[in-house]
Amino acid sequence: MSAPAAERCYLGIDLGTSELKLLLLDDQGRILGQAGEPLTVSRPQPLWSEHSPDDWWQATERAAARLRAGHPQAWAAIRAIGLSGQMHGAVLMDADDQVLRPAILWNDGRSHAECAELEQRVPALHDVAGNLAMPGFTAPKLLWLRKHEPALFARVRSVLLPKDWLRWRLSGDKVSEPSDAAGTLWLDVAARDWSDGLLAACGLSRTQLPRLVESNEASARLAAPLARAWGLGDTVTIAGGAGDNAASAIGIGAVAPGDGFISLGTSGVLFVVNDRYRPNPQSAVHAFCHALPQRWHQMSVMLSAASCLSWFVRLSGAADEATLLAEVAELPPEALDAAPTFLPYLAGERTPHNDPFASGLFFGLTHQSSRALCAYAVLEGVAFGLADGLAALQRAGTEVSQLSLVGGGARSPLWAQLIADALQVDIVRHDGSEAGGALGAARLGWLADGGDLARVCTRPPELARHRPDSARHARLQPRLQRFRELYQRLQPLTCPIPRH
Repeated sequence: MSAPAAERCYLGIDLGTSELKLLLLDDQGRILGQAGEPLTVSRPQPLWSEHSPDDWWQATERAAARLRAGHPQAWAAIRAIGLSGQMHGAVLMDADDQVLRPAILWNDGRSHAECAELEQRVPALHDVAGNLAMPGFTAPKLLWLRKHEPALFARVRSVLLPKDWLRWRLSGDKVSEPSDAAGTLWLDVAARDWSDGLLAACGLSRTQLPRLVESNEASARLAAPLARAWGLGDTVTIAGGAGDNAASAIGIGAVAPGDGFISLGTSGVLFVVNDRYRPNPQSAVHAFCHALPQRWHQMSVMLSAASCLSWFVRLSGAADEATLLAEVAELPPEALDAAPTFLPYLAGERTPHNDPFASGLFFGLTHQSSRALCAYAVLEGVAFGLADGLAALQRAGTEVSQLSLVGGGARSPLWAQLIADALQVDIVRHDGSEAGGALGAARLGWLADGGDLARVCTRPPELARHRPDSARHARLQPRLQRFRELYQRLQPLTCPIPRH
């Protein structure tokens, strides 16, 4: 049954790695409906991760049709659209705006050699871009392309981030914004503008990049033919939007300095809002622009988080994640100390290792290692990866006592408590927190339509607060130490490039 008609509604589009989500929000802040479409990553070679942009558009059309059919009155009241998307991806277009190849994604590790090359070419990279050169970022991808696919590189006339390619399909305009652009290594993050020097180091110029607006500003209008096809008016605004984590921050109400959250999606992110640009690349901490003017944020990022649990469901033959979590919940507390140790590096790792060759691992398997104990080890390994990320943020001068939990992993109270115990901070789950970037995108659309920040960016109601258990925290410390030591001992075996 449709919700009552609202005077104004806002559509959020969140382009993730494994799913594209649409969310319909009214001008009272109520979520009226959602629709999602699965996406499949292509891995044609080791370290590669790609998507066909056309798949994104087809998924958008299907999700939009379902949301429109389910909520026709609210759909017709859409005044603005906001965008959220996976960061760092490279969509390459020629002079006729044709896509030249599958998009290279954020978790693609092929450009590890080009990262070292970029840092040598641009000694000021860390100061300007605020980050280490990592294979997932966009700039090394283009250096790789210039080296390995030179004929195709010569045809590149436009480079768009994933959500910005969707904007182009929606409007015909090539626009980005600082929160997503900060993940390219081409942005002067303090100035919130493209850096001509960083672009030149990759053989590019700003003529090949989209223009920039702030995330909460109008960037374009929905193209008239598409507006008619979708049954919408001809004045639908498209907001600047945001990278997925900055959009999730808007969705959870993390807008003031010191606010923070953990996102448990395909990747795992620990995000804290800052009132100024605070780079600390030596700890592999990301310093990016936030989705609001004159605000920035720091992030630690692990490349595999909730995706580790999905992987283990498939590996173990469990019916689904809920079944596996129920098995873990039945384990007696004293059994957990005998669980194997799991390294969650299924796609390499960023913070704190910046190592595309890091590998996943179960260590300490015995005849007593049941499926439930291994599943617990997966949950614990992700929690320990987040603990490493928090330690990196603390070394960068950031302290937190409370973090909201968003993303698909936020549905598990068991996992939330384990994270609280491992990090020794309060973990708060909110009503609707799994909406994440889609809700933040819709809110950015609302802001672009004139919405007031204090009214739009409220915190969702608190469902539960998980306070750290000091005794359990102490019992986790030897296991955390073993987790860290395993990576250090195995790193020389997994990395083909000697470290100096």
